[in-house]
Amino acid sequence: MLFINTRPQTRAENLSHALRMAQVEVLDLPLLELVARPWSNTLSELYQRLPSTQLIVVVSPTAVEIGMDYLTKASLSLEAIQHIQWIAVGEATAQALALYGIVAKVPLVETSEGMLQLPILQALSAGTCIAFWRGEGGRLFMMDRLQQQGIDVLNFILYQRRCPVLTEQKIPHLLAKLAQEKQYYMVVSSEASWINWIDLVRAGDEVVAKGHYLVLGERLYQVVSDYKKNHQACFNITRLSDLKTDSILQQIAVV
Repeated sequence: MLFINTRPQTRAENLSHALRMAQVEVLDLPLLELVARPWSNTLSELYQRLPSTQLIVVVSPTAVEIGMDYLTKASLSLEAIQHIQWIAVGEATAQALALYGIVAKVPLVETSEGMLQLPILQALSAGTCIAFWRGEGGRLFMMDRLQQQGIDVLNFILYQRRCPVLTEQKIPHLLAKLAQEKQYYMVVSSEASWINWIDLVRAGDEVVAKGHYLVLGERLYQVVSDYKKNHQACFNITRLSDLKTDSILQQIAVV
């Protein structure tokens, strides 16, 4: 069995180690890397509005790291925003916030849809101000839904996503290997990762068709399902509710 771990390098280690301990062949192939956006007047203005915010939604450990660095650059202290409630998209993000003494609420399902089910978000009234610490292109669905409810959204784009150069260099070797495989398994954690994978294999239908894709959440499941339908492709998809190592191992055992 071949498993392609597409998680960013810093978040892939636990899963890759657990799989190898279970005698599974693992190829580490991160499909995204996150690069900080330069400090700008736009970010400076957003940070000056932060003390009037009621909630901060943080979408990744990277958003925590960059967000806190820029908080210092904006000459703001955590004490100045201690009245704000925090929401983390998942446990890893909550743990990153905990290093700063912040207790964050975490959804049961680590997706935008799961976050929208949090009682604290469902109880918001129009005019409430929420800040999003996020990357370029991430969580647009959630922000749109809240804005439709009359919520004032402060959009902190702290980093951008790109396909790692090293991954692009590995693709010719990987494609040669996949040509010899009957099937492979791959975890897909975001729409951007899926798009990068399709671009990397250059719409190679035979390569894509050999995959069994473990995808995070209902919305990404629909994105991959739509690709399958539109391209008349034949591959398997399994929906994940979170990206915890134990959850992924359980799904692998099932399939």
